Amino acid sequence: QVQLVESGGGLVQAGGSLRLSCAASGSTGSIQDIGWYRQTPGKQRELVAGISSGGNTNYADSIKGRFTISRDNAKNTVYLQMNSLKPEDTAVYYCYANLKKRVDGPTFRYWGQGTQVTVSS
Repeated sequence: QVQLVESGGGLVQAGGSLRLSCAASGSTGSIQDIGWYRQTPGKQRELVAGISSGGNTNYADSIKGRFTISRDNAKNTVYLQMNSLKPEDTAVYYCYANLKKRVDGPTFRYWGQGTQVTVSS
């Protein structure tokens, strides 16, 4: 079993900062891409940021320059530093991880339970 446990969400005023963490545990195998999606009621889940095993990053246009993703491979943990937060960043943030149990095996995607981020104006 693989578990992704998120932390760091909460309520913050516009312009403030939060740092999300997501730790993977269990039979993680080799973690490939790992990162964050977010979702608001009535909308599809959207990619916020991802980081590959080699450290390559990709970001949604809406958060470029404000959010920074990083990972600690020794701890199987990914972080999302969110600065200059805006009310439109309010959402449930979900951690995801793409894992390979074997080098020549398929890739599986796992999800965290989600953490609420609320930005007040």
